[in-house]
Amino acid sequence: MCRHLAYLGPEEPLGRLLVEPPHSLYRQSWAPERQRYGTVNADGFGVGWYAQDDPVPARYRRAGPIWGDLSFADLARVVRSGAVLAAVRDATLPGADGEAAAAPFAAGRWLFSHNGAIAGWPDAAAPLVPSLPPVDLLSLQARTDSAFVWALVQHRLRCGDEPADALGETVRRLAEAAPASRLNLLLTDGTTITATTWGDSLWYRTEPDSGTVVASEPYDDDPLWQEIPDRTVLTASRTGVLLAPLEDPASSPTLDSARAGTSPSPKEPCT
Repeated sequence: MCRHLAYLGPEEPLGRLLVEPPHSLYRQSWAPERQRYGTVNADGFGVGWYAQDDPVPARYRRAGPIWGDLSFADLARVVRSGAVLAAVRDATLPGADGEAAAAPFAAGRWLFSHNGAIAGWPDAAAPLVPSLPPVDLLSLQARTDSAFVWALVQHRLRCGDEPADALGETVRRLAEAAPASRLNLLLTDGTTITATTWGDSLWYRTEPDSGTVVASEPYDDDPLWQEIPDRTVLTASRTGVLLAPLEDPASSPTLDSARAGTSPSPKEPCT
C-alpha cells in the first residue's frame, strides 16, 4: 500500500532522487521489490519540496500514475531542493477523492505521508473521532484513512507534541482501535524527518556529505542502506539518524490500568 521517500541534504534535482536511481520511487510505482501488500502503485502520486529561505513547501500531486505524467518528468529535471518528501499511491479504496487523496498532505511547514491502511476503515476508526475538534473533521482534505491519520497527527502537533511523540501517539491509538492496521508514517518540516514503522518496510541511508534518505525500500544497491526494525520511530537530520522502539498498545500503562479497574493519572486536555 504505497511507497514513500524523504530526503534531507545538499540541493539535488528531484529527478536524481526520484527518477534516475535504478530502483527509484518512479520505478517502484509499477515494480516494487519489498512491498508486502499490493503490487502496483498507480492510484496517484505526489512530491513536496522546500525552496531555500522559504519554510512553506511546494507540492505537485496527480491522481494518475507517475509514469503517465509527462509534465512531472520536466519538473523533476529542473527543480532542485535539499528537502523532499514524495509518494506513489496504491489506494485502500480505489478512486477515492483523486488528487486530494495523494500524499504528501501539507499544513504550514509540514509534509506528511502514510504507507499502509487502517484495518476495518472507516468503522474501526470511529472511536477516535471524538478526539478531534469538529472543524478538523469538516476540513479533511480527502475521505480516506490516510487523510484521517494526518488529521490526528496535525492535532497532536498543534497541541505542542514533538514530531516523534505526535507520530508515536497516533500510531499507538490507531493500533489499539484497529490492531491489524499498517501505520508507516513519514513527516518532515524541511529540517528533520520523523517516521514510524508499523507493519511495512522502511530503510534509511545517511552520510555526512550526502545527506539522509528515508524510504520504503532502497533505490539502489548502496551498502549504506539500513533496514529499520518494525515498531520503531525514527528521527533524522542531514547528518544522522536516531531510532527508538514504539511501545505496543497492549502493554501500555493505560490499558493495564483499565484491565485492573483503575484509572491512570489524568493528562492535560489537548485542544
